[in-house]
Amino acid sequence: MEDSNGQVLLDVKNLRKFFPIRRGFLQKVVGHVRAVDDVTFYINRGETLSLVGESGCGKTTTARCILRALDPTAGQILFHVDGDAPVDVAALPESKVQPLRSKMQMIFQDPFSSLNPRMTLLDIVGEPLLVHGMTNRQERMDRVAELLRLVGLRSEYMRRYPHAFSGGQRQRIGIARALALSPSLIVADEPVSALDVSVQAQILNLMLELQAQLGLTYLFVAHDLSVVKHISERVAVMYVGRIVEMAGTTPLFNNPQHPYTEALLSSVPKPDPRLRSERIVLKGEVADPANPPPGCYFHPRCDYATDVCKTDTPHLEEIEPKHYVACHHARELSLRGILK
Repeated sequence: MEDSNGQVLLDVKNLRKFFPIRRGFLQKVVGHVRAVDDVTFYINRGETLSLVGESGCGKTTTARCILRALDPTAGQILFHVDGDAPVDVAALPESKVQPLRSKMQMIFQDPFSSLNPRMTLLDIVGEPLLVHGMTNRQERMDRVAELLRLVGLRSEYMRRYPHAFSGGQRQRIGIARALALSPSLIVADEPVSALDVSVQAQILNLMLELQAQLGLTYLFVAHDLSVVKHISERVAVMYVGRIVEMAGTTPLFNNPQHPYTEALLSSVPKPDPRLRSERIVLKGEVADPANPPPGCYFHPRCDYATDVCKTDTPHLEEIEPKHYVACHHARELSLRGILK
């Protein structure tokens, strides 16, 4: 699976991350939690791909594997650096990962816990610069002042500590820190979920402005589909460690092809009473990633499941141009989108 325009920045192939389950006095491995199970997607330069799904589906684990905050169990993470041959981040030894850190950065979910309360803004935003060789203090101060202005904060704030700022301002500080090394890829792990709705819009608009200004590429991890619709060019839907559908934002929201996507979209609040429809409430419980069901992981909760769904694992296939679905019955179903 790869885009034909040749502008791919990140190409993830068959990514897996299993966590061992240990029991007994000798901590013997008796099984594995399949947190990320055969995930494949790509991101083009300058675009935003959103990973969505309910809590525990593997979104954040996927993001952390891409940044090598976690070591993948299997698969490839091909990162195209400045036109050179792609680098397989998954296969790099730890000593060679750090030079890539300047090209891949993260915005964390909680702006309250992701900033060190004992460090000033100058130290927080300037630390990546120091680690990567900018030892001149005045140069760091100038760069930090520039970054603060870029995210809408005054440069004189650099002497203050995080407790002096609101949640939205703290997330702006986190964005400034992520931009310090001029990265190509930014992984945003639910960057607005801890903020008030009015502040969420400000942060999302700031991210869009920075993307247009600096040519940034985002992997946006979220569970709020309203946010995803506002910021994404493409969306990948995850369920129990697997991508079940991936498409452009408008086609996916208007014409979902997977029953799980249909259920997710039905939960999005609609302000216009004429567009409101009955919410789809899924039966049963989310599959256990340590002991997933055979065949399609979603089949115990799916109203459209047949015998083949219980035995054969569906794989992502392109049923429409750039619209990928992992469902045996995708071509037969007529599902309800968010605007239908």
